[in-house]
Order: sequence, then structure tokens, then C-alpha cells
Amino acid sequence: MTYQKPKFRHPELPKNKLGYTQNYYEGALSTLCAGCGHDSISAAIIQAAYELNIQPHRLAKLSGIGCSSKTPTYFLGNSHGFNSVHGRMPSVATGASMANRDLIYLGVSGDGDSASIGMGQFVHVVRRNLNMVYIVMNNGCYGLTKGQDSATADVGSVSKGGSTNLFSAIDLAGLALELGATFVAQSFSGDKNQLVPLIQAAMSHPGFAFINVISPCVTFNNNQGSTKSYDFVREHIDATGSVDFIPEKKEITTQYDAGSAKDVQLHDGTWLRFKKLQDGWNPLDRQSAMNAIHQARHTNQILTGLLYINQEKPDLHQMLQTSKTPLNALGEAHLCPGNRVLQDINASLR
Repeated sequence: MTYQKPKFRHPELPKNKLGYTQNYYEGALSTLCAGCGHDSISAAIIQAAYELNIQPHRLAKLSGIGCSSKTPTYFLGNSHGFNSVHGRMPSVATGASMANRDLIYLGVSGDGDSASIGMGQFVHVVRRNLNMVYIVMNNGCYGLTKGQDSATADVGSVSKGGSTNLFSAIDLAGLALELGATFVAQSFSGDKNQLVPLIQAAMSHPGFAFINVISPCVTFNNNQGSTKSYDFVREHIDATGSVDFIPEKKEITTQYDAGSAKDVQLHDGTWLRFKKLQDGWNPLDRQSAMNAIHQARHTNQILTGLLYINQEKPDLHQMLQTSKTPLNALGEAHLCPGNRVLQDINASLR
């Protein structure tokens, strides 16, 4: 048995503007369970980066511990990567971003990694509006330790072992909204048409972009009675609306039927196009988004799509007024300006 991917690819595979085929954005062969939703999310990340023409060396992927945190091995094998300790990925992402603001930071986490041991880290990376993409692969259980309920398991849901969860779930999308996240989305690993443009929009967003992806665990949490199973999600999913991500300088096309639509231009020149489906919901209105989440929870629905976006709030670099030049690019003249400058600084503090 081998875990090596075949290197042969058809010589006429389509290439993006950088001259790369999509397999250049792949990673190692996945060792997750067959049918795991996490692999679908990895495939969506690969497609998003390929279509956005991202130079792999300009992206850094980070993770913690868990099934979800294994996935960076399976995508973007030519990018930077750091697998941190359990729940501590946000600290590593913050430090890396402070040192080099020119990279795209993509953090991958799980419901245990973010909603349990890493909750304190998650809370603070949201409120600081670190410029990064933060994807939670949410399956409501601890897949690496035989399927115990996680903090996102819904009250009343039944595990594979037959036990009923007694505790209320932590709603990560609602929490991110409450803490002031500037981009909040929710999706389903089985809906690639929705997930890919959400990831592309998150990568183009100037601030903290959070995507909570319901990703059923086929081994431990795909049974009748689980609220994170494929059948339950498909029966209870409710989309806020259709979303198209339109790259800069590309002809704008749409497949939407007649109805209201709204275009929102991002700071890098790209566009998001919404088709509004749900009454009383506005992706630019935080209160509207919070009401939509609460209403969906009340009716036992899983609300997916782009829930909220705010491009005006300053990110962490803007708030701290950090150097616009990455620290690894600063020369000796900037880092050691001389004794006179040091004396002036000391004098200003007396």
C-alpha cells in the first residue's frame, strides 16, 4: 500500500494566469477517513487559491491539533506551513503576521481546537481583527479520540455510542459576530459551489475573515440523531443567498434568475455579488446578521452563506501603526539608527 500521489498529469491541463495547473496547489495524499468532509474543504481551498492566481510562496497555512489540523498537509504543498500546539494557532498566526504582513495567512482549526482548549485564543484573534482567513472544520465531535461530543455539539444530539448531549452548543459564527469579526460566513463541506467563492472572498478581505464549515465526521458523528450528520445538514440547511466572487478585470457574468442582486467591491478591486433570498437580512448590517442567526437557531435551521462583511474597520497593523515594510526586509539602517536616535528616544521619555 502506498500513500504517494502519482506525478503524471495530462499535459494539456488548463493553467491559471501564473502558468500553474491546479495540481500545483495540491498537497500529500489524504489519510483521513474516506468520505470525510474535511477533504472536501481542502479541495475547495485548492480550487480557490488556483482560481485567484495566488503565488504559493505568498501564503502561510497554520493549524493546531485535530483531524482538521492535519489537512494543511493535503493542500498547498508549495506554501509555508506551521502546525502549532492544541488551540494555539492564533498566537502563531499573530506573531507571523506582525513579522511579515505581506503574506496571506490561512488558519485551519476544528471545533475542539477553537471552541474548547483554544477558545481564549480564538476570542482575542477575532477582537484584534488580525488580517487572516480562519476556517473551522466543524463536526461536533473529537474524531481523533473516538468521537466524544465537542463544545459545538447541539443539545439533544445523539452520539454514535447512543449518549445524548446535555449541554448547549457554542455557536462559533454567532460568537465571531458578537466579538466584532469583520467577515463572518458559514457553509457546508458538501456545498462546494458555495464554499469556493466564500474562501476566495475571505482571502481578499482586509481583516479577520471567519468561515465556520459544517463538516460531518463519517466515522463517529454521521448517525441518526446527530445534528452534524450529512442527512441532518442537508435537511435543515438554509442559505442567506447566492454569492459570486468576481476577480478583478474579469468579465462579470452571472447565472442568477431574475431577482434583486447587490454588488460589493472589495478593497483589492474584486467584487462580491449577492442575490438576496432571506427577508430582513443585509450582509452589511451586523444587527441584521445577528438576527438572522438567532432566527435560524430558533427554527432549527443551519444558516449558510456570507452572513456579514465590514471593510472599514482597521486591522491589527493599522491599529498598532506597524511598519509597512515586513521585519525580515528591514535593513540595519532602520533597525540600528544610531546612538543619537536612541538619545532622543530616551530624552522624550524623561
